[in-house]
Amino acid sequence: MVKWRGREGSGNVEDRRGGAPVDAGLAALILRLVASRFGIGGLAALAAVYVGLTLIGVRPLALLSGAGAGGARGDADTDQFVSVILRETEIVWGKLFEQAGMTYREPKLDLFAGGVQSGCGFASAAVGPFYCPADQHVYLDTDFFSELSRRFGAPGDFAAAYVIAHEVGHHVQKLTGVADRVAAAQARAGEAERNALQVRMELQADCYAGVWAHWAGETRGLLDDGDIEEGLNAASKIGDDTLQRNAGRRVTPESFTHGSSAQRVHWFKRGYQSGATADCDTFGAQSL
Repeated sequence: MVKWRGREGSGNVEDRRGGAPVDAGLAALILRLVASRFGIGGLAALAAVYVGLTLIGVRPLALLSGAGAGGARGDADTDQFVSVILRETEIVWGKLFEQAGMTYREPKLDLFAGGVQSGCGFASAAVGPFYCPADQHVYLDTDFFSELSRRFGAPGDFAAAYVIAHEVGHHVQKLTGVADRVAAAQARAGEAERNALQVRMELQADCYAGVWAHWAGETRGLLDDGDIEEGLNAASKIGDDTLQRNAGRRVTPESFTHGSSAQRVHWFKRGYQSGATADCDTFGAQSL
């Protein structure tokens, strides 16, 4: 179990779940009236209401089922866990950047429910946690942690911590200029090359998550027995080949955007074992 309780939380967590004032009963009534009034012919109107409610943090399907808007608020324990893990990444990366003669600018982490408008455009919770380089925010629907356990078979609090650390790894790429260089190269590339570059981006973020785990354990005393195994299990369960296979699809490496299970495990383990960002050069590696 990650030793997170009683630790300092981050001041950079922003809760965007139901942030705008809304009467849940009124919102539910509007949704029902639109559905009743327009029927099949009014799907566009219904979709507009759905998106509008989602943007203000209300889950329309939950409203229709009578759950209300309160369900958009997360579990307090999970929220505190996220805050503490983010703070631990701030401390570790702050020190690593300082040692390199650089200044670490801490990212914001936005909690959302259902969907969110980010600096990179609108995204639904279906896309999973993500980092937006345009606004330098990490976006997270904490329901993903339950999905990670139930759907992907990757339970455990360090599996959740790995997810956060991976997205923070993308922030490190932004601060070091890697993200901008890769985006420029992808803009000139075809689909296969764009995917190949993205795989190297994602594997480097996995490696950076491993680097963070190394120092979080060594200098922060955050980790306990079995935590790294949870992280390695999570990495193996969300590799592109495993996801394609579990979806009943043919495994097509040219379509990968995050890397295979073996690759994700390898690069996380590489970062964890050395604790050195220099060992995370996936772009210079001949073999992934």
